[in-house]
Amino acid sequence: MPEISRFLGIVISMYYNEHNPPHFHAKYGRYKISVEIESGIVQR
Repeated sequence: MPEISRFLGIVISMYYNEHNPPHFHAKYGRYKISVEIESGIVQR
């Protein structure tokens, strides 16, 4: 997965051709979330 940023152990990444709506992923250790960019909705 293309990495956008990495800081304090948190990795932010985003696929350019993944399903809509546009979103990014964040991973910290064993925890993972997906965040919709327009609405800010967070899913685990």
